[in-house]
Amino acid sequence: MTDHLLVGSDLTMSFGQTKALDGASMTVGRGEIVAVMGPSGSGKSTLLHCVAGIVAPTSGSVLYDGQELTAMTDKRRSELRRSEFGFVFQFGQLVPELTCLENVALPLRLSGIPRGQAEQTASEWLVRLEVEATADKRPGEVSGGQGQRVAVARALVTRPKVIFADEPTGALDSLNGEQVMRLLVDTAKETGAAIVLVTHEPRVAAYSDREVVVRDGRTRQVELVP
Repeated sequence: MTDHLLVGSDLTMSFGQTKALDGASMTVGRGEIVAVMGPSGSGKSTLLHCVAGIVAPTSGSVLYDGQELTAMTDKRRSELRRSEFGFVFQFGQLVPELTCLENVALPLRLSGIPRGQAEQTASEWLVRLEVEATADKRPGEVSGGQGQRVAVARALVTRPKVIFADEPTGALDSLNGEQVMRLLVDTAKETGAAIVLVTHEPRVAAYSDREVVVRDGRTRQVELVP
């Protein structure tokens, strides 16, 4: 694939004397689903954080849509994370004081969308993710599977170009995990979003178009057979 939306090249990242990334590289095409695989501690989450602009690598380059992420201001990177990037984490990381509807509307509100309009859009996404019944409940009042679907709705509400999903099914049983992955992948395909999917589970990686294996901070590309 030549139309790369995201390109991480020769990335290194050190925490003290520990080298989390050691020349890692990966590409993500528009609308492509890339699974980042590897054992615990291999550097796969660090790689995601670097290509998402959450942390700056010690060295190397990250290009997003032809622009160098590390050269952007903190403000610009924050804007990207609110509008063009979506995030789903292992434990959802919903704001406990807000209702599920307010959680989904939050990225829109932070971008200046009026409350009524933001909550109407959020409500539509809760319906799409099959969790409209959670709208007035707080995260502590819903099941793990429901909460993770709410988190997926929040990630998709701005119609991002890239969704970064870090072990999105890691805290779920297999049935709920399959439901969350099906909804995430189907909805991303409908909107044209790419997905960077960090996982150590082959059944989750099976939803991807291609795998990047991380081991000892280095990457290896794996082309999947259709």
